[in-house]
Amino acid sequence: MESARTDEVGSSSPSGSGVASSQLTKDEAFRVDDRCPKQVSPIRGGGSRNTSPLSRTGSRNTSPSRQKVIKTKPRGLDEETAATFSKIVHPDVQMEDSIWAMLPEDLLNEVLARVPPFMIFRLRSVCRRWNSILQDSSFLKFHSQVPSHGPCLLTFWKNSQTPQCSVFSLPLKTWYRIPFNFLPPWAFWLIGSSGGLVCFSGLDGLTFKTLVCNPLTQTWRTLPSMHYNQQRQLIMVADRTDRSFKVIATSDIYGDKSLPTEVYDSKLDIWSLHQVMPAVNLCSSKMAFCDSTLYLETLSPLGLMLFRLDRGLWEHIPAKFPRSLLDGYLVAGTQKRLFLVGRIGLYSTLQSMRIWELDHGKNTWVEISRMPPKYFRALFRLSAERFECFGQDNLICFTSWNQGKGLIYDVDKKVWSWIAGCALQSYNSQICFYEPRFDASIN
Repeated sequence: MESARTDEVGSSSPSGSGVASSQLTKDEAFRVDDRCPKQVSPIRGGGSRNTSPLSRTGSRNTSPSRQKVIKTKPRGLDEETAATFSKIVHPDVQMEDSIWAMLPEDLLNEVLARVPPFMIFRLRSVCRRWNSILQDSSFLKFHSQVPSHGPCLLTFWKNSQTPQCSVFSLPLKTWYRIPFNFLPPWAFWLIGSSGGLVCFSGLDGLTFKTLVCNPLTQTWRTLPSMHYNQQRQLIMVADRTDRSFKVIATSDIYGDKSLPTEVYDSKLDIWSLHQVMPAVNLCSSKMAFCDSTLYLETLSPLGLMLFRLDRGLWEHIPAKFPRSLLDGYLVAGTQKRLFLVGRIGLYSTLQSMRIWELDHGKNTWVEISRMPPKYFRALFRLSAERFECFGQDNLICFTSWNQGKGLIYDVDKKVWSWIAGCALQSYNSQICFYEPRFDASIN
C-alpha cells in the first residue's frame, strides 16, 4: 500500500518549540503501519466502497438490482462481538471533473473537514490547492466544529533511542505510523493525551522538563519549569472550547509528599502553587480526571483523594474498595462517571476482572460488568500477569504486558472486543487513548 504522505512536519529548534515547516521524505511520511495486520485499508483503488469521485475508477450499473448490501459494525468492534447492521451502499456514480473543480471553497473545506484526519495526508497529493489545506484557516474552522471521528490508541516506544509511534484507529481498524523524530533527543516518557495533544515528561541532561505536542501537525513546545522542578506525577487535561490545556503535578515520583500541588495553565503560561496533598498512603500513582476533579486511590485512610481543580484544594472521601481486590485502576468516563477496574480473587482459578462505577451520592462502588472468562484467560495466562488499563469516552482498554494483546470494553454498548493487529509494539511500549485533531493548539 502506498504511504500516506504529508509535506509539513515540526522541526526542533533551540528555543524548545517546533513549527511545521520542513519537507518529509518518503520514509518519514504518515503511513499505514505494515508491520501490523490490517482489516481495513485506508483508501483503495478499484473496487473501493468509497462513493466519492476521488476514488472512482469507472462507472457502474446503478440499477437497484445491482445495489450491494454490506455488513457494517459499530466503532472499532470486531466480528466476534459486534452486532451487525445492514445498509444499502449505492454504487459509484460518474461526476464530471469540472463540477468537482468548481465546488465553492467553503463547501470543499466543509467536506474535507469530515474526512478522517489520517486520510487527509493522502488527499493532499491530489492538487496544490489541497496540499495547502492544513494552512487554510477556513478548513481548520470547519474541522474544529466537526465531532471526533472516533477514538484511537497511541502506542509510543523507543527503538535504539529513536522515538517510535503508531496509532490504531478504532473506526477504521487500521494502524498508522506517525514520525516522531520532530521531538528533541531527550530521555522522556508518555504522560497521556487529551483533546488532540500528547504530553511527555523527561530529562534534558539532569533537568526535568515537560513537553506538549500535536503529532498530526508535528508541532511541540516545552513548558516553563515548575517552582519545585522535580520528577512529578503529572496529568494533562485539554479544554477544546477555549483551546487551552492544564497540566497538574502532584507528589514527586519518589513519594515526597511535602511538595505543593502545581497547576500549569496554557492561557497564562505559568505554574500556580496550591495546597500540599495531605499525608496519605497511595495505592498507586495512577490518576483519573473527570468533572474538573482529580482522583487517586488511597490505602490509609482507605478511599479516594480528590483535588478540586476549580478550588485548588484536596479532600478525602471514604469510598471503600471491593473485598479481595488485588489491583485496581481508576478510569475516567464521560461527564461525572468514574470507574474502578481490577482483579478479584486470591487464586488463579478463582480470579476475575471486574468493573465498578462510583456512586457519588453514597460514596460506594457498584459493580457494572465482569470480563468474560474466555477473554480473561486469553489476556492473563498467569495469575500475576501485569496489565495496564485506561479509558476515554466510556471505553476501557486492557493491555497485557507479556501477552502483547489489547482488549476494549464499551461501557455503553456492554460489548467486549479484541484490538485488531498488535496492540503493543514492544515490551516497553506506552499506550493511551488519542483523538487526532488538526486544530489542537500547543499554545
